[in-house]
Amino acid sequence: MPFIPHTENDVKTMLAAIGVDSIEALFDEIPAELRARGLDNIPAGMNEMAVGRLMQQRAAEDGQPLCFIGAGAYEHHIPAAVWEIVTRGEFYSAYTPYQAEASQGTLQLVYEFQTMIAGLNALDVSNASLYDGASALAEAVLMAVRANRKSKSKRILMPRSVHPDYRKVVHTIVHNQGIELVELPLGEQGHTDPASLAAFAGEDIAALVVPQPNFFGVLEEVDALTDWAHANGALVIGLVNPTALALLAPPGEWGEKGADIACGEGQPLGSPLASGGPWFGFMACKQAHVRQMPGRIVGRTVDLDGNSGFTLTLQAREQHIRRSKATSNICTNQGLLAAAATIYMALLGPSGLERVAAASHNNTRALVEKLIAIDGVELVFDRPYFHEALLRINRPVDEVLRALAVQDLLGGYHVVREYPELENCLLVCATETRSEADIESYTGHMERILSAATTSRPAPN
Repeated sequence: MPFIPHTENDVKTMLAAIGVDSIEALFDEIPAELRARGLDNIPAGMNEMAVGRLMQQRAAEDGQPLCFIGAGAYEHHIPAAVWEIVTRGEFYSAYTPYQAEASQGTLQLVYEFQTMIAGLNALDVSNASLYDGASALAEAVLMAVRANRKSKSKRILMPRSVHPDYRKVVHTIVHNQGIELVELPLGEQGHTDPASLAAFAGEDIAALVVPQPNFFGVLEEVDALTDWAHANGALVIGLVNPTALALLAPPGEWGEKGADIACGEGQPLGSPLASGGPWFGFMACKQAHVRQMPGRIVGRTVDLDGNSGFTLTLQAREQHIRRSKATSNICTNQGLLAAAATIYMALLGPSGLERVAAASHNNTRALVEKLIAIDGVELVFDRPYFHEALLRINRPVDEVLRALAVQDLLGGYHVVREYPELENCLLVCATETRSEADIESYTGHMERILSAATTSRPAPN
């Protein structure tokens, strides 16, 4: 709990210095009829010890359930050092580094972040982060339309395997700008079949979005999709999970030429679930498209004495250049979360991130193997996946999830809301934070719940 060290004498001294008698006098411009007349339902004040105890009791009411939900938000272990460092005043209260001479620490951290993100995606440059993964994809779509000067159509091929929330956000941001999102069908195995693109051969397409892995955890045929797009004059936008990039081929190495733009949600890199945010988005691209990238880019240089220094190199937003030339109004964005990601990646290093990805994938494979051994559970898609998989169960999913919740288990994500054809299907995920005992607990309760539901069914007439 933050401690405010002002004594009554401190307050009196400060008020005297500015020439007022009381704190209330600082607000005398507010008409009396607009002021609150007391908060009758607020209980009497409590001391720090009592408040702390009350908050612990309230928090305990939520329980500490084991989480097997993924669907775009992933519970990873965050080393204690990450937020101990990020919440230092130098980072926690840092604002936009307009004055390079006074902001070298912040600028260097952003530079390191960009370097790591560019390296993770095997692309040339990265910006200083975006609001979140969904808006990062929308910015990537806008960027692709600007960058693909050979295309006049403003048509974007958007697979149905992209996270449904991301598709909604992209539509909200771009549909009033004359950009058409053309939905690609979901293949029988939960991915975008490259053969489905034949219908668009020879047409004017600005860009193709390629998720890897996709919403269902399924791996897409990124090489074939990338090569098709380039052969047909379209740019490729890779929508990626940064943890998966420790094991999978990065966007810059897809196909013969690599993806043109990569983006995604940075939450797995050191940000807690935190009830849905705040998180941050990331973006990287080829050097050829750097001037169409939104936001800021920090560069490294040397001063007149040959000492290394950092400065804002490209600032393609309306506050810095003519509004008609701006690429976006992205400004301070989620710099604090990007700072956490920088420290997280620096602490883990390439081998550590690879171990996190491998452990997450192995845990999900173990979970899936134990679950499909239960009568009434089957794997829906017969394709490679990463740390997330779709299962079909023989009972209503909502009933099963409620029964699991009673056991302090968050059992997965019910996909039927966005995919009506996938009835009774449950998306499950296990990261490196799940132990063998956790997986045994989940599968044991699932088997008991499905077995009890089967035996309680009335016998047929």
